[in-house]
Amino acid sequence: MAMLSWFSRIRCSSKCFFNSLALRTSVSRKLVRTQTTTNSESTRNPFLFWSRSLLPIALAVSAGSLALHPQSDPSLCEAPSVNSRAEVVVKGSHKEVPRELIDELKAICQDNMTLDYEERYNHGKPQNSFHKAVNIPDVVVFPRSEEQVSKIVRSCDKHKVPIVPYGGATSLEGHTLSPNGGVCIDMSLMNRVKALHVEDMDVVVEPGVGWMELNEYLEPYGLFFPLDPGPGATIGGMCATRCSGSLAVRYGTMRDNVISLKVVLANGDVVKTASRARKSAAGYDLTRLVIGSEGTLGVITEVTLRLQKIPQYSVVAVCNFPTVKDAADVAIATMLSGIQVSRVELLDEVQVRAINIANGKSLPETPTLMFEFIGTEAYSREQTLIVKKIASEHNGSDFVFAEDPETKKELWKMRKEALWACFAMEPNFEAMISDVCVPLSCLAELISRSKQELDASELICTVIAHAGDGNFHTVILFDPNNEEHRQEAQRLNHFMVHTALSMEGTCTGEHGVGTGKIKYLEQELGMEALKTMKRIKAALDPNNTMNPGKLIPSHVCF
Repeated sequence: MAMLSWFSRIRCSSKCFFNSLALRTSVSRKLVRTQTTTNSESTRNPFLFWSRSLLPIALAVSAGSLALHPQSDPSLCEAPSVNSRAEVVVKGSHKEVPRELIDELKAICQDNMTLDYEERYNHGKPQNSFHKAVNIPDVVVFPRSEEQVSKIVRSCDKHKVPIVPYGGATSLEGHTLSPNGGVCIDMSLMNRVKALHVEDMDVVVEPGVGWMELNEYLEPYGLFFPLDPGPGATIGGMCATRCSGSLAVRYGTMRDNVISLKVVLANGDVVKTASRARKSAAGYDLTRLVIGSEGTLGVITEVTLRLQKIPQYSVVAVCNFPTVKDAADVAIATMLSGIQVSRVELLDEVQVRAINIANGKSLPETPTLMFEFIGTEAYSREQTLIVKKIASEHNGSDFVFAEDPETKKELWKMRKEALWACFAMEPNFEAMISDVCVPLSCLAELISRSKQELDASELICTVIAHAGDGNFHTVILFDPNNEEHRQEAQRLNHFMVHTALSMEGTCTGEHGVGTGKIKYLEQELGMEALKTMKRIKAALDPNNTMNPGKLIPSHVCF
């Protein structure tokens, strides 16, 4: 098929500005296929250790001003903050970690622990992150097995010392901050593929496995794991934050793709949440309870994932529009047509400009939709032509499509690196990312109203949307040394969140709550739902040691 000029621009000689940055972890993690038990352990990978601390962390929305006190009485609570604006630094109380606990951790982990300040700083105050906390972890441990995790958690519970699970360091809402100090449990050394069942199309992995590395491992078997969040994300962290990605419009989110989990609870007990059967009506759905709990109920040590067959054929299409509303309208119309696209991604003209700057491209700087169609060759092309007609009815222009594997790969690579492309416009700035989601019929209005506010701001703001499921993100660049910039970024974030909530949407479609979105939960879910969540938390973690201060507002009482 002859490629049109839009795609020829993709193939220019300039390399992606942040190519090596985004893919760094793909060369640092090595997966080892083993049986359910293994007779030997690989040695610790120092390159992995340092490269992960340097991986840029996407930056997110404002953190709540919270006093985070581990409490033995879960009914105790604090008064809600009267400050409508979140403070940048998350507050917390801190007590010295007992020497006895340090000795116990040393006995459990041997050399796989550190008290080094730089290591603790990198784990507790990620660089380039909007979220910060008053404290950092007192110790970082690197368990190699479920048994070690159980012993670590049991010791921390005995001494009532906070625990913060730590995955790929790509979380966006302050999930891995340690405002109370305590013990950071870095799961990066638990990165084995324990069992692959090709005929059942499932795989059992440890939590430190990265989704990109897992798909490299699965490719020879004709299988893949469909969720695709940011580069560097690990399966354990993806479960904890209930992530999704661009393929969620077809394959669902993390909760739809996890069959069962093994979790270490606050007292050190190990719980398996379900069997390996594809469906079950046996008891409470503990798997879905843990997914999205953000480390507040337990530490995930094993995940059984549902896999998919690699599509036989795919077509990637791109279309330009005069406004983001036109683009959003086409996304909605496409979903209503019944076409099962695998991806529908929207980028506004500012985001396309960032991609041009970062990659040395000359793409049309207009609102753009990117589609992917999969199936047989004939079916994929038929879907493409139907969507082309829909786009033409909504002011779409320059509708082109690609079937060449390298061109398709290049297109999605640029989309995946969109955040880092933004920094090419302002290399010394930081970013706040808003992540909201609304019912699909409201998406065009939400983006239009948000876009008006963003364009009127003095700050550089880009729009990136998973338009097929009503989820959109905004990257807001600001000078970290300019307080007026910070306040403006927070104002824009508040505007988009409250606009989404007014449309019966959510404050976070896929990034999770952490500390950044905690202040919006009462408005979204209501106090009774939050009380129920806190009762569950108190029952499973009576000493409040599991990632305290995250997910549940501190003023919730029952």
